[in-house]
Amino acid sequence: MDFFETVNNRKSARVFQDRKLDPKLLLKLLETLNRAPSAGGLQAYRVFVVRTMKTREDLVIACMEQDCVARAPAVLVFCADKMQSEARYAERGYELYAIQDATIAAAYCQLAATALGLSSVWVGGFDPLEVSRILKLGEHEVPVAVIPIGYPAETPERTPRKDLKEIVKEI
Repeated sequence: MDFFETVNNRKSARVFQDRKLDPKLLLKLLETLNRAPSAGGLQAYRVFVVRTMKTREDLVIACMEQDCVARAPAVLVFCADKMQSEARYAERGYELYAIQDATIAAAYCQLAATALGLSSVWVGGFDPLEVSRILKLGEHEVPVAVIPIGYPAETPERTPRKDLKEIVKEI
């Protein structure tokens, strides 16, 4: 699948087959997100791979009862390391760049999942303090995205997109 097919085929799927994720595919996802651009090349983020049912069930509660988190064979939680970015970029790094780094890595991960024939969904609705407690995050690590990943058990409808003239302004 070429890049443009991958982008066009990526859809949010919340229903997964009851099947473990192939470790080779997971490694490919992790290698791909590791190539994502980041501010100053710092990669000021951490990715937690959650496979145990107990932790996934705990995350469901933290994610406002979104049960797709427990039904996926793997859940990747992307966390910004604000302190690492602050060390180089001061307040702007702490407030923004680390968040951007984690977000870009998560987007690469979703595109890689699609290219590998997997499904994913971006879960942004969660209690950050509860996710931090579950994952035992450090004081300056902030959860940014929870991404359940697995083999698709549904074919979601394509989400309508705005017309380009609504989002693009030429100056």
